[in-house]
Amino acid sequence: MVKTFKNCGKKEKYDVNKLEYFENSNYKNNNEDDTMGDNLYTRLQENPIIAAIKSEEKLKRALVSPCEVIFLLHGNIFNLEEEVFRIKDKGKLVYVHADLLEGSSKDAIALQYLADNIKPDGIISTKTNLLKHAKALGMFTIQRVFLLDSLSLVTGTKSIKSINANAVEILPGIMPSITEKMVKKTGKSVITGGLVGEKSHVINSINAGAVGISTSEEKIWYL
Repeated sequence: MVKTFKNCGKKEKYDVNKLEYFENSNYKNNNEDDTMGDNLYTRLQENPIIAAIKSEEKLKRALVSPCEVIFLLHGNIFNLEEEVFRIKDKGKLVYVHADLLEGSSKDAIALQYLADNIKPDGIISTKTNLLKHAKALGMFTIQRVFLLDSLSLVTGTKSIKSINANAVEILPGIMPSITEKMVKKTGKSVITGGLVGEKSHVINSINAGAVGISTSEEKIWYL
């Protein structure tokens, strides 16, 4: 069942104070030659909230939440396979943050093992070499970019265009004007994350063109 916010009399923009659910046209694969992301964008159309998981306890609660997509921001070589299996067993998509894995070398060999044995739906990384290796292995890639000042906006945009990951996650996720700029400048499907704690943050991101919002704030999972 597709989750939609009511359009409160406006064609494209939405009233943060009145809106309960939303419907928006952001949910498309912005990379025409990329078919790997179709499943992700379909899920985000159903529910744009992504559960960002940093602990086993959070994972337990995310598994029974309405979120269709999980960003796994913790794990190690001993428990990762089990956690990915549990998420997939619930019919959810899982994207592993490769930079945050404990006990792995974070190189091409580690990614090969991840792709062949763990088989997440994709990886998240801030690192150019990991993203390029993952792309070479045919994995779906999400480049995570921190936009802290005007310089990071410039360098981040250049990096996104150079690496050409399948999608981009920008942090913090409470800057709709910056989100809109990144969508226009990069042509990528943009996910916002970091400091997202209010419904207005979600609505503002969607209105700015984001395809999804990642958050560890559990009340947002149930919007």
